Amino acid sequence: MPRSGLLGVRGLERLPKPVRQEKLTATLDQNPFATDEELAAAFGVSVQTIRLDRMELGIPEVRERIKQMAAVSRGVVRSLPMDEVIGDVIDLQLDKSGISILEIGPEHVFSRNGIARGHHIFAQANSLAVALIDDDLALTASADIRYIRPVRLGERCIAKGYVRSAPGDKGKAKVEVFTYVGNDLVFQGLFVVYRSGGKGKTGGSSQYAHRD
Repeated sequence: MPRSGLLGVRGLERLPKPVRQEKLTATLDQNPFATDEELAAAFGVSVQTIRLDRMELGIPEVRERIKQMAAVSRGVVRSLPMDEVIGDVIDLQLDKSGISILEIGPEHVFSRNGIARGHHIFAQANSLAVALIDDDLALTASADIRYIRPVRLGERCIAKGYVRSAPGDKGKAKVEVFTYVGNDLVFQGLFVVYRSGGKGKTGGSSQYAHRD
């Protein structure tokens, strides 16, 4: 993630430690997915300095932060078991919006070039789209997708989903999903999801504008 993606905190290497730690806390409140390496580059300090700051502040490393956020969302999903969702769902507002994270490991990539297989990127977005639906039964009816750039081994995919209204068709919902690596948009899809008509109604805007 470029430094500009971390609240414009570059050039802070001369700040006194208490001020730096205050800004570090504020930065992680806004972007809890930032790695120690990204924070070190943005603050102009060593990775070890960031790690020491986190320890003093009682802030866990990024993988643990993701697990903690995912635990909060566990049990909220109605449409499928959490263990069938691809990626860690770290924010979920049924029939509105949600976020999931997928760390690209060796099991996700082609061995010859380290590029992620497309079906893993799609599966993350598709399962988030289904998980967003406030219904006991939700199934993907169709998907209009676009891969924008390759995703590589070690990158972190952050998928952001938004439920849009489906005018005139109460049995279906439209869900947009945008997947990012850092600030780069790598995948986008518009999913039409069948819903059984149980509790919950689709929400959000009917405009399919890009949302960060």
